[in-house]
Order: sequence, then C-alpha cells, then structure tokens
Amino acid sequence: MQLVLIRGLPGSGKSTIARAMAGYRHLEADMFFTDLDGRYVYDSSKIKAAHEWCQLNTKWALERGERVVVSNTFTRLFEMEPYFEMAKNFGIEPRIVEATGNWPNVHGVPAEVVEKMRQRWEKSSNAELCGARRASEPTPGYAGDNNGE
Repeated sequence: MQLVLIRGLPGSGKSTIARAMAGYRHLEADMFFTDLDGRYVYDSSKIKAAHEWCQLNTKWALERGERVVVSNTFTRLFEMEPYFEMAKNFGIEPRIVEATGNWPNVHGVPAEVVEKMRQRWEKSSNAELCGARRASEPTPGYAGDNNGE
C-alpha cells in the first residue's frame, strides 16, 4: 500500500506522470467530471463534490491495499491535508511529486486562470520535482516495475 500525491499547474504533466506509474490506481478530481461517453464536462459548482469523490475513492483503494496515485493541482499545501490524514490513519507516509512541465492543458483552462493558480502556489520543501515528459516518452522512475517507488 502506497500513496503518491502529484501536484502541479494545469499542463504540468500530472496525469502523464500518474498514468506512467504502472501498478498504481490513478485518481484525480477531474475524473468526476468525465461522463459515461468519456467526455469531460466540467461544472465549477461541483468542485467540492469532485474532491470528496477523489478522497473517498482513494480511501477505498487504500483499504483494499492498493497503491494509489492522486494527481490534482494542490496549489496550496492545505489541500493535501485530507490525504496526509488518510495516510497517517493507514500508517503510511505519502510521497509528494511536483510536476513542472509546461504544455497546453487538456481541459482548456484559460491562461489567466493558470496564472492565478501560479500566483497562489505554495512551495513544498519535501516534494520531488519532476519535469513531466509527453505521454509518448517514458518517464524515468515511473514506468515499468516502479523500482523507484
């Protein structure tokens, strides 16, 4: 059982890194906004419900002993607190990875919104920095058997 939190701005490569982590259940709040046909349908009035969904599914996966990677923006450190508490309750130490890539974001978040997020970004002293690669490029330490985990 492991918990990895990937934080970063839209377009930084969070999801790319998470998908490259073979053997991990990948969860993110954006999954809440994906309909049955696989279309992303964002509704800002449901953002709290989306994060609650992500936290609940993380808890369920950890209860089953799964390795979990959560990729959300986590621009402010307190946004990770529910996951820190969850990890503490399971007796595990979460790993924090910061995605630092800079590509167009897949959800069409406007540049001015991304800039506001950048301005409120809180640095984490114990995060690994990871310049995410495009999905077609393997990310060292995150693919295959996850020996780096």
